[in-house]
Amino acid sequence: MIWRLRFKFLANITFSPPKSRSFSALHHLASPLKLSTDGNPRIYPPFKSFSNQQQPSHNPQPIFLTHQIVLTTLQNCPSDLVALSFFLWCARQPHYFHDKPTFRHMVGVVSTLTQSYRTVKGIVHELEAVGCVTKAQTLLLLMRIYWCGTMYPMVIEAFQDMCYYGYTPNTYARNIVMDVRFKLGDANAALKILGETESPNFLSFNIAICNLCRLNDVDNIRGVLRRMLMKGYYMNLETYTLVFNCFCKFGRLEEALQLLGVMIVLGGHVSENVWGILIDGFCKSGQIEVAAYLREKMVEIGCSPNVVTCTPMIKGFMESRMPAKAFEILGALKSKGCFPDLVLCNVLIDCLSKMGWYDDAFEVFSSLRERRLMPDVYTYSSIVSTICLSGQYVLLPFLTSGFAVQPDLVVCNSLLNYYCKSGYPDFAVEFYDDMIDRGFQPDKYSYAGLLSALCKSGRRDEALNVYRGIIRICPGIDAHIHTIIINELTKSGGFDGARIFLREAAAKKYSLDAVSYNVVIYGLIMGSKMNEAYTLFSQMKETNVAPDKQSYNRILSGFCKDRNFSMVKHVLPEVFERNIEIEYHTYRLMKNLLCDSPETLSAFNHLFELRNSEQLFLVDGHDSGTDARNNSLTNYRDILHLGTASSDEFSDDAIVSVG
Repeated sequence: MIWRLRFKFLANITFSPPKSRSFSALHHLASPLKLSTDGNPRIYPPFKSFSNQQQPSHNPQPIFLTHQIVLTTLQNCPSDLVALSFFLWCARQPHYFHDKPTFRHMVGVVSTLTQSYRTVKGIVHELEAVGCVTKAQTLLLLMRIYWCGTMYPMVIEAFQDMCYYGYTPNTYARNIVMDVRFKLGDANAALKILGETESPNFLSFNIAICNLCRLNDVDNIRGVLRRMLMKGYYMNLETYTLVFNCFCKFGRLEEALQLLGVMIVLGGHVSENVWGILIDGFCKSGQIEVAAYLREKMVEIGCSPNVVTCTPMIKGFMESRMPAKAFEILGALKSKGCFPDLVLCNVLIDCLSKMGWYDDAFEVFSSLRERRLMPDVYTYSSIVSTICLSGQYVLLPFLTSGFAVQPDLVVCNSLLNYYCKSGYPDFAVEFYDDMIDRGFQPDKYSYAGLLSALCKSGRRDEALNVYRGIIRICPGIDAHIHTIIINELTKSGGFDGARIFLREAAAKKYSLDAVSYNVVIYGLIMGSKMNEAYTLFSQMKETNVAPDKQSYNRILSGFCKDRNFSMVKHVLPEVFERNIEIEYHTYRLMKNLLCDSPETLSAFNHLFELRNSEQLFLVDGHDSGTDARNNSLTNYRDILHLGTASSDEFSDDAIVSVG
């Protein structure tokens, strides 16, 4: 059916708009259009002009409005003001509602009008000038258009103008402006609007909860959720999932369980996704037993755990050194026909390598071909890390042959570390240059790999120059970068230079940690400069860097080497107070020193206090003080006599690895 609307103006029209706004253009407002033939189109009253126009007396033909007709007409309008007028007229027709494509088209129209007339009042004034009566619906539709186009300040202006023109915003308008306030980051103002809404509906609460989840505002989520339930509204599954995810993300696991109970009592369907979020949350918090209990409950209600649900549990059991339970879950999955996906394989490779089960990790990686799984960047990073930890560097070409993956920065950093540890520091430097040429933006791990490679290849001056350049670019760089240079200075015998370097770094407020200080402290001890080492240990505490287990063990070992009983006696109370774990080799040195001390009784008291404090480091599963507890004081000297302490008593682990 072909139709055309024509407008004839009465002679008594009093306003005279400029030519640019002439309503003569409305003669071509609707070009010939075909009505859609699918379905039963709605029938509407005859089109009425925006002015006092008379209709022909002969039988008027009914007008069929469809979304396609309206959109095409809007696209063919001769001006934006005419398009907005027609848009508003269509919205006033009974049983007709604009769809999303129409609103998206109007975003550009209203944006242009806003640039021309600056304010919402300016647009409303121009609409009135061409015969459009201002109604609450006019401002509400403008709010919706601005909202659709993310022009949030204009939404607020239209809302305020609604009150200016004497209209009371309804719940829908308040929902829009509340969402806008949330989007602008003003959660307090948004919640105030919600609280002032006389008749909030489901959308009011749903908008608030979804935005609070996006803002990670867990405390306010509880209040809004409580009020929502009191009003008799219940969340849908998507919103439940958002809230569960937010609670678990921030460790509010008890509240998550309470919400699960509410969901079950209200008859809501607990999906596998919700169970997975809960299980993952408890696994990340270290409560693997609770996660296992939830998995059992999940099975009891007839919901079968899938690979996605079980992956965090398998990871949690592996990290908790309970591989048997992890493999039990893995076997249960396989018995149901669920086989590991790439994410689970990546988790297995990473966890097995960290447990020292390198062959098993390699086996999982090799099985990817059989499972027809293509490794991603995380797979490559994990297998490269496994190779570096196992020291089997020759395996990399064999394991990765035949796989193609587009490397990202994580993979490049892993390979950089691989080349450093496998004895090819020069190639690592070349690889770094190639990374830069290919457009990768280096991060702190890239810088660490480059500095390690330069230091290992004996290019100390170049390493220092690169370090200074890194500091200029990134003054707040990670402490590990400073530690690499400090370690290089210490290993080359420049103890004083390393100490000065550390002091300057602390004065410049660089990011330093306990490892940075431990490297220099260990170097000074090995250089027989115990007084300087203890001075640095004291300065470390003054700069608010808390000494760790290694710090105290190095200091105690150093004083034992110098046979300085008074300083050992001075440091030990602090060790007990901070509950610092004593390493086995340090304990052996202390036993040798205390037995030869002139203050034998005091020495024995300190030693027994140490043994009974449960702060001894377990070696091969045996307490180093157990034998001494079972022997009397008369033969104690013979049991503990280990010879003169020497630098050999320091373990190789005392040297900090920066490669």
